[in-house]
Amino acid sequence: MIKVAILDDYQNVSQEFVDLKKLSGKYEIKVFSEPFIDENDAIEQLSDFEALLIMRERTKITENLISNLKKLKFIITSGMRNKAVNLDAAKKRKIIVSGTEINTNPTCELTWALILGLARNIKPEIDNMYQGYWQTTVGVELKGKILGLVGLGKVGSQVAKIGKAFGMQVMAWSENLILDKCKELDVLPSSKEDLIQNADFISIHVQGGERYKNCFTLKEFDKMKKSSFLINTSRGPIVNEDDLIIALSTNVIAGAGIDVYEKEPLPSDHKLRFIPNALLLPHIGYVTAENYSIFYNQMIENLEACVSGKPKRIIE
Repeated sequence: MIKVAILDDYQNVSQEFVDLKKLSGKYEIKVFSEPFIDENDAIEQLSDFEALLIMRERTKITENLISNLKKLKFIITSGMRNKAVNLDAAKKRKIIVSGTEINTNPTCELTWALILGLARNIKPEIDNMYQGYWQTTVGVELKGKILGLVGLGKVGSQVAKIGKAFGMQVMAWSENLILDKCKELDVLPSSKEDLIQNADFISIHVQGGERYKNCFTLKEFDKMKKSSFLINTSRGPIVNEDDLIIALSTNVIAGAGIDVYEKEPLPSDHKLRFIPNALLLPHIGYVTAENYSIFYNQMIENLEACVSGKPKRIIE
């Protein structure tokens, strides 16, 4: 019987989206709902498994992990891109890596939840309501404000359209910005410096990796308006967390809405958790019932295809 591990099912909901009992005669499936303590812990607990079904950007499938899982044959991830998987190491071991489709609109929707939450002080007002207070803050309107987008790809383009619907001026920068896309969306192409200096809300929508690592540090925060907000629903390392903590704690910027972090899950004693002008979410940009249904069902489809010798949705 093939041993299959479902990793990082934080909410322990995988069985709500796919009937694992139907697969019990063919597969021995174990669900891991907690993150591993460290890589050694992952190696120890996963040593007997032939297939890993993983959520993108959660457990890192490193070269060391892959080399130590001697029985591993298949890695199946949510989404068709997962920088947490070392594809070169998998290829050396002739391990098949495959992915699933993904809806990008949930991340756009969550981005606007964070923008609106910051603009209208939703978190402090909710907290105050439960403590018996009434109208303790003054929010700002979005109409007429400048929305600066770092990245104008699938998600960034959706965010831009909604910004225009709110009556915002939208500008965008990235290292590979497509001018035709800017023209199509009525978005002003910008340099990084102009965007940072002029935007009232800066929202990040570029891929992770070395290109954009530490794209926002104290140098950038010092150039932003004191009334501006930073939103990151992309990747944690794009923003230097230590510098962000300083910028928020000293009111260099007005606030930040963050869904992604350098280390996830975010440690319970992390300083960001105690900063009042930080609106924090636990990396739920893609976490919706619709996406989970796609992920888990297509993961099982991929597993069946791999076992039958006809793998599908291969990531190379």
